[in-house]
Amino acid sequence: MLNLAMLLESSAKAHPGHLAVIFNDTKLTYAQLNGAANQLANGLRKLGVQRGDKVALSCPNLPYFPIAYYAILKVGAAVVPFNVLFKGREVAYHLKDSDAVAMIAFQGTPELPMAQMAFDGYQQAPGCRNLIVATVDPTAAPPVEGEGVTTLGRVMAGQPPVFDTVQTMPDETAVILYTSGTTGNPKGAELTHANMAMNAVATRDVVTINGDDIALAVLPLFHSFGQTVIMNAAFASGATMTLLPRFTPDAALGIMQRDGVTIFAGVPTMYWAMMGYPEADKFDLAKIAATLRIAVSGGAALPLEVIKGFESRFGVPILEGYGLSETSPVASFNHLDRPRKAGSIGQPIWLTDMRVVDPMDDSHTPLPAGEVGEVVIRGHQLMKGYYKKPEATAEVIRHDWFHSGDMGKTDEEGYFYIVDRLKEMIIRGGFNVYPRELEEYFMTHPKVSLVAVKGVPDAKLGEEIKAYIVLKPNQAATVDEMMEFAKVGLASYKYPRYIEFRTALPMTATGKILKRELVDEE
Repeated sequence: MLNLAMLLESSAKAHPGHLAVIFNDTKLTYAQLNGAANQLANGLRKLGVQRGDKVALSCPNLPYFPIAYYAILKVGAAVVPFNVLFKGREVAYHLKDSDAVAMIAFQGTPELPMAQMAFDGYQQAPGCRNLIVATVDPTAAPPVEGEGVTTLGRVMAGQPPVFDTVQTMPDETAVILYTSGTTGNPKGAELTHANMAMNAVATRDVVTINGDDIALAVLPLFHSFGQTVIMNAAFASGATMTLLPRFTPDAALGIMQRDGVTIFAGVPTMYWAMMGYPEADKFDLAKIAATLRIAVSGGAALPLEVIKGFESRFGVPILEGYGLSETSPVASFNHLDRPRKAGSIGQPIWLTDMRVVDPMDDSHTPLPAGEVGEVVIRGHQLMKGYYKKPEATAEVIRHDWFHSGDMGKTDEEGYFYIVDRLKEMIIRGGFNVYPRELEEYFMTHPKVSLVAVKGVPDAKLGEEIKAYIVLKPNQAATVDEMMEFAKVGLASYKYPRYIEFRTALPMTATGKILKRELVDEE
């Protein structure tokens, strides 16, 4: 028997009075956090949520996220985290594809009306019976009204703070994380209780997290990196997690100083922003540096000058790691007890195998050091497969090895380096963006004949998104018109910041668009 919620429960038993979550003036002990999750678990069961069901969760880094996450797990259901920037169209697709029976969504803000977006999608997903809105005021009415719509406060009201957690099996699905290659719509990677629990424990050991640590959660908890490396690893250790819903260097440094943060995990753009923040000297940087013990980076390669600049300013090592949604996510890390190598994603973590192989050769024979090939992975973190997509699963898991789609190499000491991506995926500021989804959306515009989307270099975000659009004959359109269309149906991190109209796109003889030949016209 194994339920991922036991990570929280075991720490609640061992250290009930220890601080689990900080969100500005709100502070929850392990006993309080676990009690609130139990109340919600009782409420979910009353709504009919059962073992094996799927429950969607759309919430920024607020205390509602861990409460809902562990409550869903406690009833034996699987958590389906949504990007908080999803529009109604995207919510509907993910609800239907995951077979979610309920959705928990934060009410949002005037700038980001999450409840409204959730409601728009919920109305298009008949299999989803309940929309539970987490309101800032627990006694408030839901900001949207409809059949099956209620609030988190109402669902939890009057429920006891004890719950007998469903004893799931290690290979039952705990979390479905949506991801995508270059083909079609996003796919749900099914991660088991064993996948997620072992990855959290392995991360805890690599980062050496302990009960005295205070970890800053600025990476979105709906993303695998923040979920495993910060939330689950911290709770497995009895550590404290301090929440920041939206990164700015000012807010991050402020919380580091206020709460005495010892562990920071971020994507390269966050390090870049903090290192170069012109008003950083208004904070007690000496105090922050004295408290900060370790920093973790992932999502994209960290430039050497950023590593040097950050480490000299804050006096802490940055451990670079690597992983994917399909691997729960951590597969490799630079280890504290071994030399760190800038630009390297380190070595495989505990009970994990990684190789660099010829992507065209299914023998999976490791290539010699220095030779570039595809990075393949096997171990405890490997997903069950893509939900309801056996063909897509068979494409990426071959002879027990997961094919990452990333091109890499090793050195003589077994350190791994990512050199390029086999896929066309764009990583914009740590968020994965999949050109095919954007292309298919643009093709729904009545004036558009053909479109190609690709990443272009960007000094701040690593990559920015550019769309090359061919209009239908006798049609005219402006960049602003296409940009507005993009903003209506695509989350803000997805829509292209650059649009260029073309009369034709370069193609192969078989009609495949040659994106590498798409360069900016003079």
